[in-house]
Amino acid sequence: MSDRFLTTLAELPGRTRRFARGETLFLTGDAVTSVFLVAAGSVELVRRDADGHSIVLHRAAAGSVLAEASLFAGAYHCDAVATSSGAAHVVPRPRVLAALEADAGLALAIAESLAHDVQAARARSEVLVRRTVSARLDGWLALNGQMPEKGAWHGIAAEIGVSPEALYRELACRRKQRGLP
Repeated sequence: MSDRFLTTLAELPGRTRRFARGETLFLTGDAVTSVFLVAAGSVELVRRDADGHSIVLHRAAAGSVLAEASLFAGAYHCDAVATSSGAAHVVPRPRVLAALEADAGLALAIAESLAHDVQAARARSEVLVRRTVSARLDGWLALNGQMPEKGAWHGIAAEIGVSPEALYRELACRRKQRGLP
């Protein structure tokens, strides 16, 4: 997200919303009344497929805007679930829209940022259409570089649309192929 938009959002009057790990900040279909700037902790934007499996659309950490595209929608298109305890600066949607209307440069900055988000979403969709766990992992690695520490693998599994167990089996297979324990 644009630094200019983040700075403006942080300066707009709002309230602090504290959340616990596992808490839902909003659900698919809820009316968009506010914009969330994550101040501490992390939140995932999640959709459920027809079988009820979670697909992680985005991870917002401290300093990130949560569901910024929903600023221009009437309802949220996904669920927001805290993956750690934290807090967010919550600004009423009309206040944010007024700031964008008053400042063409700010509006351009968010438009540019949203365009980059669309490009990133398209790249992630290329990962999700791959048929095998191995191919999805290869696609994820091409986008993101190295695997994170072991504790974060569960999140990678959700992001590439496979079960944690399937990802762990694939990683074990790769270790075995390289002759590692």
